[in-house]
Amino acid sequence: MFICIYSPWTCSPGARSAASIILRGANDFMVDEMERSVHDALCVVKRVLESQQVVAGGGAVEAALSIFLETLATSITSREQLPVAWFARSLLVIPKTLAVNAALDSTDLVAKLRAFHNASQTMGEREDLKWVGLDLFGETVRDNKGAGVLEPAMCKIKSLKFATEAAITILRIDDLIKIAPEEKKDDPRHMH
Repeated sequence: MFICIYSPWTCSPGARSAASIILRGANDFMVDEMERSVHDALCVVKRVLESQQVVAGGGAVEAALSIFLETLATSITSREQLPVAWFARSLLVIPKTLAVNAALDSTDLVAKLRAFHNASQTMGEREDLKWVGLDLFGETVRDNKGAGVLEPAMCKIKSLKFATEAAITILRIDDLIKIAPEEKKDDPRHMH
């Protein structure tokens, strides 16, 4: 089974070229899966080329943002402190899920990740630790920038914006919606 994917690429302004990728597999299912994987990889490359910025992967951004927001929450003296603190905690779902999906101890790994990012933000000489993310193969944390585990910045920014908008929408809901119970109709057999 063969399938051909045609992809026009823009390498530099004004220059165009094309590439063909031929996939070969034992059956249609395998080729379909390979096609989806290649498509996903090409989309990641496209996003990197569009935004021209990358961030460290493996939960590094979420851990760093969580630490930053927890620190911010402690400086807020009004009731807005609670949503900021809970949003900071919710960001840790991403590294926890990565660790759980790799069948690793998420509590231990996320605690190490948070410790590195806390040091990065509180100790000026440890700023290089901001690139630390999860290493799911080595079952530890590492410098993911140096290891080449990167994500397109555009995708990360959009996902964080959507998550923030969803949280704000939920917080704005201040009415409880109740479904009125059905009115019981009088049973004619019990009428006197």
